Amino acid sequence: MPLTEKDRLLVNDLLSGSPGAWNSFVDRFSGLIVQVIRHTSHAHSLKLNQDDVDDLTADVLMVLLERDMNAIRAFRGRCSFSTYLAVVVRRVVIRKLTQRRYMQAFGHVQAHQTSLAESGEGPVRQVDQRDEVEHLMSQLPEALSRLMHLFYLRNWSYDRISRVVGIPRNSIGPLLARARAMLQNVRHPTG
Repeated sequence: MPLTEKDRLLVNDLLSGSPGAWNSFVDRFSGLIVQVIRHTSHAHSLKLNQDDVDDLTADVLMVLLERDMNAIRAFRGRCSFSTYLAVVVRRVVIRKLTQRRYMQAFGHVQAHQTSLAESGEGPVRQVDQRDEVEHLMSQLPEALSRLMHLFYLRNWSYDRISRVVGIPRNSIGPLLARARAMLQNVRHPTG
């Protein structure tokens, strides 16, 4: 489907900083963003409540605004803007859900949500959670800890990690799996 004139004008207004363009953009595409979030989570067998959807929507909007709207500026008009936006949203959601699964693997998310509901101490618990993750990662060899930090906490792609760190892209997944296994052994030692 080609780029529509309405979308082209909206994107141009948005990138030129026209007053009200961001609100028009959000009004026009928020339904699509939510739909892609729900579809992506369903495709990954994850149930999201409305707070999760709202958080992911906010994450997507933040990514769209980052670095002077770099994700929107990267649009080249070779497809409809809706198609392009759906791909961007899907990538953000997958990255965030991967982070969430990582945290769940160590019991952080469920315990964190339970403690928030019981105590009302959200920001304090988040600091404790991050401290625990950093403590666990400090148990890893420096190279693996850095790799975990870049992928899970800084949201870097395999390609970016490969370029910056200088390890083959195909090695990143197995190294992350090895680091996760080591962290599991730190949290739940066998024998």
